[in-house]
Amino acid sequence: MDQKFVFDFEKPIHDLSVQLKALEERASASDVDFSAEIESLKTKIVETRKKVYANLTEWQRVQLSRHPLRPYSSDYIGRIFANFQELHGDRLYADDQSMVCGIGEFGGIAAMIISQQKGRTTKENIARNFGMQNPEGYRKALRLMRLAEKFSMPIVTFVDTPGAFPGVESEERHVAEAIAVNLREMMLIGSPIISVFIGEGGSGGALGIAVSDRVLILENAYYSVISPEGCAAILWNDRAKAPEAAKALRLSPQKLLEFDVADEVICEPLGGAHNDYDFTASAVEAAIAKNLKSLMGLRRETLLDLRYKRFRKFGIFETRGEMALA
Repeated sequence: MDQKFVFDFEKPIHDLSVQLKALEERASASDVDFSAEIESLKTKIVETRKKVYANLTEWQRVQLSRHPLRPYSSDYIGRIFANFQELHGDRLYADDQSMVCGIGEFGGIAAMIISQQKGRTTKENIARNFGMQNPEGYRKALRLMRLAEKFSMPIVTFVDTPGAFPGVESEERHVAEAIAVNLREMMLIGSPIISVFIGEGGSGGALGIAVSDRVLILENAYYSVISPEGCAAILWNDRAKAPEAAKALRLSPQKLLEFDVADEVICEPLGGAHNDYDFTASAVEAAIAKNLKSLMGLRRETLLDLRYKRFRKFGIFETRGEMALA
């Protein structure tokens, strides 16, 4: 466990790992037999890991969703899709590098991949705009989703963004309008659409590519109308209240299942997806394959009708009084 990326709740595991390393070094440098102590520490580490990760709070899951070593969209695309060919540009303004799109093979068929991409280094993050899309990113995504419909290709989207870019330039180019158009048009795309939430799923920035037939979410990812920090700033005027906000927002994949917002929670390796990229990618691939199989045989009219009904059933409301009924 890299000390640079250890969260507060992981410190008991880290401390035991440090003790184990020191004991192993001591054993190799002397003739004393420490095998019993080493095995005891290893057992304790396993038990502590299970206990810590089995009782994560909503805020702790948000922290894991932002882990610097967590696999990003490109890591999944390279492991799940063959012969991926990236496509660029919205044909209106520019190419948004934080929205990576293209065609790849999945299970022997061509599929359109729409993904939000973060960067790991400072240089990459600047190029990827820290995973926050400008309007041209959403317009590129819609252009390619329409292309997928034209050639009867299923669409897979990978969601991982803190939110659409809120800068002046983005507003000048009408980011809200770009997202709104995507919401409307994705309801009418005749190809099956599966959205996979692999990290952060912030507000309209996430929803702009997630109007889909199936929503799959990794167990340490989140999907919310606002970030915990943003919510805390509004409710308490204090971003430090983010843990309380995360709890109030119910940022748990299990809650998304209960509310029918998500259709499946994908298991991660113990400690988070960053501990085993291949295991996580295999789990994501299996979930996509299972859900895509149930959608591919549907007629266009049936697919669109089910998609419409899926979104219409969200939430509960009631009207009271003459004004409300007017």
